[in-house]
This record gives sequence, C-alpha cells and structure tokens, in this order.
Amino acid sequence: MTNPTHSNLIGSFVWYDQMSNDLAGAEAFYTKVVGWTLAANTMNDQRYTLLRAGPAMIGGLMPIPEQAKGVEPAWMGYIAVDDVRAYADKVKAAGGAIHRPPTEIPNVGTFAVAGDTHGAGFMLFKGNSSEAPAQDPMAQGHVGWHELHAGDGEKAFAFYSGLFGWMKGEAMDMGAMGKYQLFNAKSGQQGGMMTKTPQTPAPFWLYYFNVDAIDAAAERVKAAGGKILNGPMQVPTDRWIVHGLDPQGAMFALLAPKR
Repeated sequence: MTNPTHSNLIGSFVWYDQMSNDLAGAEAFYTKVVGWTLAANTMNDQRYTLLRAGPAMIGGLMPIPEQAKGVEPAWMGYIAVDDVRAYADKVKAAGGAIHRPPTEIPNVGTFAVAGDTHGAGFMLFKGNSSEAPAQDPMAQGHVGWHELHAGDGEKAFAFYSGLFGWMKGEAMDMGAMGKYQLFNAKSGQQGGMMTKTPQTPAPFWLYYFNVDAIDAAAERVKAAGGKILNGPMQVPTDRWIVHGLDPQGAMFALLAPKR
C-alpha cells in the first residue's frame, strides 16, 4: 500500500496503543493472538513497545502512566490532525472534553487525550514527520475497522463529522439495536457507529485487528488467557468477527476473511 501524505490522513485513525498494568503480559498475549512482532522504542526514554505487522508499524503497548492512575486498561486510537491545540479547542467547543492537554512526545509528535460528548475516548495526534504510518485495512495485523458504541449515534456522528469532516456512508437497520452508520474520512472508509446497547456500561471505541481465520484466532485468545465475549459471527461484508477481552481487561475485536 502506498503511504499517503499526512494531509490526506487528517481526520483518519493513524495509530493505536494499549495501556495496561502488565506490559510483559500484553506483549505475550498480542504477539500470540494477532501475530504482531515487537520492536523497541528508540525515539525517547518512554517505556513503550512498538507493534509491527510485517514491515509496517501499527501501534504500541505501554504501562498506564502515573498521571492516569485509576484508568482501566484499554485500547485508544489516534486521529491525525494538523494542529493539536486548535483541535483540542474544537473538541471543547463541540461539547467534548480534553483529559490531557496537548503534550509533546520527544522526537515523535504532539498528542492530546480527548473524549466525545458522551465520554468515548480518543487521541488527537500530529506527528513530527510529514508521512504517517501506512495502514492497509485488509492486511493481516492491521486495523480493519473502527466501531463507536456511542451514547447517541446521531449526536456522535454530528460531533465527529463537525470535527473531522467525516461523511456518512451506508446506514444499516439492525432492528431493535437501531441504525448502524458507516462513515468515511478523506482517506476512505473508516468504520461504523451506533447507539450502544443498554447493557454496555459506557460509550467506547472498538478496534478490529485483522487475522487470517476467525476460529483459530478465537482459540488463540482463549489459550493465551483472554475471553471471547461475542462471536464468531459473520458480518455483511462476508467477513467474520469476534469481540474479546485481553487478560488485562482491555476490549478488542478480531476480523477475518474466513471462518
């Protein structure tokens, strides 16, 4: 996949990381389940393990920072912007929250920790490089789908489209579960969003990691100490998914082209 220019990626997810209280455990789990290889962080002195799918860097694993003590282990997605401070102001003006103000990561870029109007968390990010990591939504080990379980699906779309220019794609009627709204950024289709179920404790973003076959991947989750919460099930794209919890309690999903 050709690496697009950073300007084309404004408003797209470009990086992912998981914070937990067991870095070694997270490394062991995800290398076994997804097949990522690990790389050391050589950019700065932060304790951070890079995740690689083939030659592509996908994201990282890190301990929960002291300033975030009490936060539950979770995956977070980074959305590319051209000015983190300006977008942080836009988030607040739109009714969202900034939980950590714009902060520089030495030799990497600037980020801020944000929340939408119902509390789902995401990152704002501007890298020091004019190029962002190449992301192939179909390649194994890459992130194939982004799904928002929103406090209110319609209001959530208005919030994110106002910030990032996201556009509506197809909307699917899921009956009692309501509408599943696909959304696109400048770089292409990103994922879908819907109003969360009443049983879901709080709004959140769910990230789908591409694997080769869903049954074998689900068995790897269980063998590595994780839990399967939902699935395997086939989705309208004819791909197969499972939702799971890793041993630290962070939710994730897997996506495969075959059972």
